[in-house]
Amino acid sequence: MLLRQLEYLVALARARHFAKAAQACYVSQPALSEGIRKLEEELGIPLVQRGRRFEGLTPEGERVVLWAQRILADRDAMQDEIQALQAGLSGRLRIGTVPTAATAVALLTQPFCAANPLATVQVFADLQSVDIVDRLHAYELDAAVTYHSTVVEHGFKFVPLYRERYVLLIRRDARDARDVRADEISWEDAAQYPLCLLHPGMQGRQVLEAAFEAVGVSVTPRVETDSIASLFAQVRSGQWASIVPHAWLHVFGVPAGMHAVPLVRPVRTERIGLVLPAREPVSVIGQALIDAVEQAGIATTLERLPDESFSR
Repeated sequence: MLLRQLEYLVALARARHFAKAAQACYVSQPALSEGIRKLEEELGIPLVQRGRRFEGLTPEGERVVLWAQRILADRDAMQDEIQALQAGLSGRLRIGTVPTAATAVALLTQPFCAANPLATVQVFADLQSVDIVDRLHAYELDAAVTYHSTVVEHGFKFVPLYRERYVLLIRRDARDARDVRADEISWEDAAQYPLCLLHPGMQGRQVLEAAFEAVGVSVTPRVETDSIASLFAQVRSGQWASIVPHAWLHVFGVPAGMHAVPLVRPVRTERIGLVLPAREPVSVIGQALIDAVEQAGIATTLERLPDESFSR
């Protein structure tokens, strides 16, 4: 069994098309097909459902792809570790994040790059939780930052970073019109505002839905989006209010003309952490990222909201 044959199979599983898989592997289509056929002969099982075109993998083929992805990832990790021993860590860190946790990724990349000047970072932002799980299983990501609740059942390595909290973001004139003077607001009262929230399919929105459900209220936002930055823009430009993770105030501050009110009764928090594929030993690039977590002090950085002096 050759590693190249496993690469062909993984490429075919990803592309779902013989010609595209061959192109990804920089070989001719007959060479790729022959390599997979020889792999089938060696294993003694059919891996691909063949017809006039690619019709999918057999059940055995699906299982072999999982092993192939793991074997190739271990091969790459071994090469990275040898390279790191000889000349220092290089290569590319591929890290994904759900939109609500992008702030944490930004706080991690600085210490990681400072400690590993030969390495580069590729950030995949705005991923849904299911995408992160799938890409980690397929070793298409080296790590991700996401909610503990979405990965706890998958056996990944989880390194806690911070607890996400929430604030109601409103225009100052909207607050004054409602005579809101308190430094905090309940979820029940926040539901009375015309809200702009994340799309229902996003984990960040589902967390908010659960919080509202816990106090016996439901919300129907007038505007929905898949971007945290868009939430800020909508509040700034229109009549809307929004509920945003407190960590994003460390990116934008409290923008001019806005007010950020912590949500209480109850104080809702969600565990956010660094997630890596479950493998031993941890890849050298994964361990370097874990080391960066210890230097970043993310929980301390995000512990308090920015001072209201950010708001003008």
